[in-house]
Amino acid sequence: MARFAAGVVVVTTLGDDGVPRGFTASSFCSVSMHPPLILVCLANSADSHAAFTSCENFAVSVLGPEHRPLAEQFATKGADKFASPGLSLTPAGLPAAAGALAELDCRTHARHPAGDHTILIGRVSGARLGQDTATPMVYYDRSFRLLA
Repeated sequence: MARFAAGVVVVTTLGDDGVPRGFTASSFCSVSMHPPLILVCLANSADSHAAFTSCENFAVSVLGPEHRPLAEQFATKGADKFASPGLSLTPAGLPAAAGALAELDCRTHARHPAGDHTILIGRVSGARLGQDTATPMVYYDRSFRLLA
């Protein structure tokens, strides 16, 4: 699967204790237009896994190349992921990547166990688009890349 290029997102929520939690993912896609559903896959071993097993809402930030440090920070186990200055808040009060290509507000629709991951399905309740000329960041062959 390392030979399949995929977009990169950061997914965030607030834990039951009110502490922000999040992770970087390349397993993200649209599921349905009516209703608007997306899915993202989260490793069961992730630091933030427990928060996402009970959250009602989460945010998805679609990243561009300028977000690489943020993507790496959110992909690092044990890192202080919210120490970055590159974050903003969504209208719902969830952390998001400042200047993201797109920002999605999601209400948890379903969770499905899948091997060593959990498939989190969200119903999109709001969306904000970044610049039309922005370039997406992709993950390919175990590295962040740019589209040429």
